[in-house]
Amino acid sequence: MISKNSILIVDDEVSVRDSLCNWFLEDGFEVACAEDASKALNMLDTANYDIILADIKMPGMDGLEMLRRIKKIKPEAIVIVITAFATVDTAVQALKDGAFDYVTKPFDPDDLSHLIRNALKQINLTEENERLRTQMVDLVQVEDIIGQSEAIRSLLFEVEQVSQSNASVIITGESGTGKELIARAIHANSPRRFFPLVSVHCGALTESLLESELFGHEKGAFTGAVYNRKGRFEMADNGTIFLDEIATISSKMQVELLRVLESKSFVRVGGNKTITSDFRVICATNRDLKKMVQEGSFREDLYYRLNVVNINVPPLRERKEDIPLLADFFVQKYCTSMSRNLVKIDQSAIKRLMDYDFPGNVRELENIIERALVVGNGKEIKMKDLPLSREVPADKTESLDDLEKQHIRKILDKYSWNISRAAKALQVDRVTLYNKIKKFDLSQG
Repeated sequence: MISKNSILIVDDEVSVRDSLCNWFLEDGFEVACAEDASKALNMLDTANYDIILADIKMPGMDGLEMLRRIKKIKPEAIVIVITAFATVDTAVQALKDGAFDYVTKPFDPDDLSHLIRNALKQINLTEENERLRTQMVDLVQVEDIIGQSEAIRSLLFEVEQVSQSNASVIITGESGTGKELIARAIHANSPRRFFPLVSVHCGALTESLLESELFGHEKGAFTGAVYNRKGRFEMADNGTIFLDEIATISSKMQVELLRVLESKSFVRVGGNKTITSDFRVICATNRDLKKMVQEGSFREDLYYRLNVVNINVPPLRERKEDIPLLADFFVQKYCTSMSRNLVKIDQSAIKRLMDYDFPGNVRELENIIERALVVGNGKEIKMKDLPLSREVPADKTESLDDLEKQHIRKILDKYSWNISRAAKALQVDRVTLYNKIKKFDLSQG
């Protein structure tokens, strides 16, 4: 096994091999020598060298042929060729064939030392880039998707299958099931993973703000536009754009989005220059888009453009066997963030969690565990620490507030969160409905 900062010298002249070998040994390198190309290639079969210093003119296989063979089996190899002054043209050909650089005989010690330093910088830079890439992958691995149920295994298989393509994806599922996590997993396992994943929460923006957010704007395009700004589509070039709450966008934005998806080009707000971007689109919604198409509130052509692949994230009540694993994951997460010793969950508390239907899904379970760690002081989370310990299952209600909250959510969902239509159906004004939404902490996502 050859250590780092190792050099293989390939030259048919004994005097050249000896002088270079002694030179590099004094500089602290591991040095090996070969008198011809065939022996050098055999040595490369059993060991790795950081730098290969090879003469072009050798009997039998010459240095150029050896270089080509090395590059076929190890494209990243650092090869510096040695040439006589009269054969500089040949050295230039070696550069075209992939050599790092060349040095001429007789050697100038300073020139050769400079070449070796540059080669080592290149090696270190390549290793650092690979290390950073590995760290990036580690940050977004799909082990964040916790579960061993059949439902979650099936979901992860779908993620693996769709990740390798560029097909548009719609992720459906109830609020709190982890649709954005699935989008991140698809991107993290795709060939685009080293480029940006850009997220846009469509339901949180007005039509004009969403247009500026997606397409960008030019300076002076509107009041407050004091500088040019890139849009999210432009930022997602070579990567993925994730459009959450896609069902909330207006009819005008649906037309604009369809055009961008078809052409992969757009114009910034207030601009006239066409910008192209190579992005993959992933959308998420908790609504029935197909029903919205039938009702005329969502364009059919846009629906089919987006819905090349559909992935449905199951609600937590359909994979209850994953609740203990998820609860333990959140305990570890929040114990770490709170700098607390790791606590356990009492079996009675686990049973209570298993009996609960979790209308808020995984997000609700996470909030429950975080609260239990805040209010609990012991080494275990007990049933009394759970905010739902005195509640009944989700299919029953105890208070008028529970009933009112469920009815308001039902009406909002029915009218696709159109506040005016929902307020009319509830026979209240818009301000009252907004206040109710705030009171009950209702959201579309």
